[in-house]
Parts: sequence; structure tokens; C-alpha cells
Amino acid sequence: MSQIEIRHVEPEDYRQLQQLYSQYQVYSDTLQLPYPAAGLWQKRIADIQPGTYNLVACFGERVVGQITLHINPTPRRRHVATFGMGVHPDFHQQGVGSKLLAAVLAMCDDWLNVSRVELTVYVDNLAALALYKKLGFVIEGTAEGFAMRNGQLVAVHHMGRVRPLPVI
Repeated sequence: MSQIEIRHVEPEDYRQLQQLYSQYQVYSDTLQLPYPAAGLWQKRIADIQPGTYNLVACFGERVVGQITLHINPTPRRRHVATFGMGVHPDFHQQGVGSKLLAAVLAMCDDWLNVSRVELTVYVDNLAALALYKKLGFVIEGTAEGFAMRNGQLVAVHHMGRVRPLPVI
């Protein structure tokens, strides 16, 4: 979808982010809770901590996806980042997630000196698994009963992508 623009989150995006994460399919596939407060999102994007990068995908003026990248602050793991992402159900299977993830991976590879990116994904989220595999992530393990979702404990795959070190 060529009309999708990726940009850094802006303070006025908080209401659209609250609406995005109010979607059942979004909070069910992430670790977010239902009924997010607008004030929660307003605070999250007003107080972005060092080592955290927050991007949105926009279709015109509408925020249709979001990704937050966290770089590990521990000295021996500063080369590692994790992320969380949500895409509005109206825009699933249209390349929004691919564009968001490609943007943060390019930041990691080209600007942030991050060589390892880690994530967890529900084992039944087949679209996300396909995206992550397409972009070089591999399943490194599975954790049963990892998170509560709709009254059930569900499993996740731990996935990682390691950028090879350059040959000198």
C-alpha cells in the first residue's frame, strides 16, 4: 500500500492510538488491555524514554498502525531491542505491518547499532508469524501459558533476528 506514510509519533496522535488499541483484534493480539484510556496514550507519547522510538503508519491523516522499539539499556545488552506493534483491522494484510517493521529494522541496522531484535508473538497469530519470518526472524523457543487472553492462558513463540557482524 503505497499511500501509507511512516513517521514519528506526534503528541496529537494520542486519541487515534487509543482508538487503534481499542479494537478487539489489536488488543487481543498484543499485551494491551481492553478499554485503553486516552490519557494513558497521551502520557505514553508525551513521556518517551531514552532508547524508545515510537513510529506510526498513516493513511492520509488517519493513524492505522503503530510500533514502539525499545533498546535494552543494560550495558551488556545495548545491542538488543524489542518492539510492540498494532495495526488497525481495516488495514490488515495491506503491508502496514511490513512497512512499520521494516522502518524500525532499518533504524536498528543503519543508525542505532542494534544487532539483535527480539519479540514474542502468540502462536496462533499466523499473519504476524509470516511477517516476522519474511523479515528474517526465527523461532527460538515457545513459552506455554505466557499470557492471559480472553480467559485462557496462551502460548507465545520467542523470536529473534540477528544481523550478522560485518566482515573486516
